[in-house]
Amino acid sequence: MASAGLASFHDHFQGLIDPRVERTRKHALINIIFIAVCGVIAGANSFAGIQEFGCDRRSWFERHLDLKNGIPCDDTFARVLARLDPAVFEKCLLSWIQAVQEISENRLIAIDGKTLRGSYDRGDGKAAIHMVSAWATENKLSLGQVVVDQKSHEITAIPGLLRVLELSGAIVTIDAMGCQKEIADLIRERGGDYVLAVKQNQPTLSEQVEEAVGAGLKQDTAAVDVHQTVEAGHGRHETRTYVIFPATERVDPHGLWRDLKAVGMQGQRAL
Repeated sequence: MASAGLASFHDHFQGLIDPRVERTRKHALINIIFIAVCGVIAGANSFAGIQEFGCDRRSWFERHLDLKNGIPCDDTFARVLARLDPAVFEKCLLSWIQAVQEISENRLIAIDGKTLRGSYDRGDGKAAIHMVSAWATENKLSLGQVVVDQKSHEITAIPGLLRVLELSGAIVTIDAMGCQKEIADLIRERGGDYVLAVKQNQPTLSEQVEEAVGAGLKQDTAAVDVHQTVEAGHGRHETRTYVIFPATERVDPHGLWRDLKAVGMQGQRAL
């Protein structure tokens, strides 16, 4: 009988279709998926590693799975996982990850773009793979990622990622590339708050924010929020100071940025 934990896991993977002919199924698909996911989370980076992980912890898996046919071999993991629909598997995995993460108010979700090391193939003329990822800061958990189309850029990839995330009550942070009115509107539409970096890709907004910050720094008001952090490492100390001001009407006079409430700046000093 499946445990409550496995039953919950199985619920999120019901959409997966077993690619094998029924008479050849020695191991249940859920066994293969569950052991593989647990193995990868534990650090297994090969099919042989997943099999070894399963064998080493067989007594634990037997409390959750029907292992009358034992732990699948590495060839079985490789063959079955390679034949699964990757889009459906990703959707199932993302659904489970979001279900098990601790959902709390004001949790931070950092959206970031990065290029995968070693993904550039000079011989085949393939460009490096660039991805946009969502990271749950408090849970230290990757919530999802999408590959940026070579003919596109992060601006078009970010909305697709945001639409599959649970944003209710979350604070979403994005660098200057994601500082777009449409992205801010989507985050608010899905119940989240946004913190967007402003640079010269938004020249009008950048100028208005700088003016508002400059005016705020000249005022001695209780409305100003100041926060400071000190980090030590690699032989030096870094002090970062964050100053937040209410967003006055002059920052967004035409109301183009949905629910814009505050603007701020960061200063950094290294010793």
